[in-house]
Amino acid sequence: MKNDHLDYARTRAELLQAIAPHVPFDGWSEPAFKAAVEDLGMDVGLARVICPRGAVDLAAEYHRQGDRLMLEKLTDENLQGLKFREKIAFAVRTRLQVVDRELVQRGASVFALPQNAATGSKLIWETCDKIWNALGDTSEDYNWYTKRMTLSGVYSALVLFWLGDDSEDYADSWAFLDRRIENVMQFEKVKGSLLKLPFVSAVLEGIKAPSGRNDLPGKEAR
Repeated sequence: MKNDHLDYARTRAELLQAIAPHVPFDGWSEPAFKAAVEDLGMDVGLARVICPRGAVDLAAEYHRQGDRLMLEKLTDENLQGLKFREKIAFAVRTRLQVVDRELVQRGASVFALPQNAATGSKLIWETCDKIWNALGDTSEDYNWYTKRMTLSGVYSALVLFWLGDDSEDYADSWAFLDRRIENVMQFEKVKGSLLKLPFVSAVLEGIKAPSGRNDLPGKEAR
């Protein structure tokens, strides 16, 4: 089968749209994937070329679609008057507000499985990398990593809290987010103190951000 002219992005988007109504009932599962393929009248072999792991690949695509929607909204917003911690909180809230909680919950179950855990971690890293880049991060040293690592921890914890939050307009989740970001700010203060130690700064001076940002941990080659 030749796929020289196959539009992967468009076909994957069609599959994602087709599977979405099935996920609340069957999860990001093989039955849901087969139902989506059947609904589209698509050749099964072609669907497997686009999504070798079936529904798992579409769950990953749904996550990345959320990233794209978040970036669109951040581009449209004027964040100039906000403190930096407020900008981070706004970006993270926006990321959760552009997705369907039930589809995310089903996805969390999929990425909690051992065989999918690495993919789940990469997706979280990608999201946090996009947030920092959107907010203008230009770090090229160890800070590139620490910023994304700490935000990944905040984001992961928030998603788990948000999935079980029944408060009005998710007020408890946003309060939880503010507390976690405050913890990150405290970490930055501690890090600043550690950097005053000669042996610590000497070690960190050799750490650089990925060259060209093309080999970041969240990138998946095709």
